[in-house]
Amino acid sequence: SGLIFHGPSGPLVAPLGSSVVLPCYVDELLSMEDLEVEWRRAGSETLVHLYQDGESRPESQQQDYHDRAHFFTDQIQHGNFSLRLDNLTAEDEGKYTCKVHSQNDSGETVVQIKHARLLVSGSNVSISASVGEDVTLNCSVDSHITPEHIEEVSWKKTDEDEDILVLLYQNNQTLSDSSHERYRDRVEFFTAEIPKGNFSLRLKSVRTEDKGVYMCKVFSGGLSANATVELERLGFSVSHIMVLILCILASGSALLLCFIIYCRTPIKGKCVTKIIFK
Repeated sequence: SGLIFHGPSGPLVAPLGSSVVLPCYVDELLSMEDLEVEWRRAGSETLVHLYQDGESRPESQQQDYHDRAHFFTDQIQHGNFSLRLDNLTAEDEGKYTCKVHSQNDSGETVVQIKHARLLVSGSNVSISASVGEDVTLNCSVDSHITPEHIEEVSWKKTDEDEDILVLLYQNNQTLSDSSHERYRDRVEFFTAEIPKGNFSLRLKSVRTEDKGVYMCKVFSGGLSANATVELERLGFSVSHIMVLILCILASGSALLLCFIIYCRTPIKGKCVTKIIFK
């Protein structure tokens, strides 16, 4: 077993319906005479594809792989025995063995396929905030999906008769103009965090009508997933309460002053204002 194979360092992750290349290659040139390459499902006799007598042998494939598994035929002479598998199905997930036999050497390597599962997470608890404050609604996408493969992220308020679009990310850019007028200029993504899969939303100057359920929905590679966050208990901040108290006190003082002025104004007689302090 003198052949040294090169392949992926970990499982190949791909969405259903896509194509994936299963790497299998060596650095040295092998004699094409009596060269045989076979790809099988690991631990079984299922033949995915076979190269023998200088050509591919699709007639030997298991029926499930007809017209879906292909060699890079012109690269085999250079030591590249990789296999392209098209139109991935759920049944394709698993390990595959690439076995190579030549006149002088033989060897094998194993490649694993995993389906891309779009995972989106939000907050496990309801978020509370005070009117006028800023609040963050959490939304994170599984880290193995890179931003360039994320087609769309939308934030919507979903607890009313119809969904209200809060903010939209599409084609690698934030479309702020698409926001409903209620949220325009009050919402934004944390731009520096997007490459990490963080699509959390900052909602500024919270209003009482902002209370409700928000959904973060992500589309990638034909898959979609979502997470919800509830914004509740919208109270007033300490500063708002202090302003309200001052307004009440000021209103009371103004009424008292008006009463005093009114009573000290003579109308057909005398008006005596008597204030008793205890």
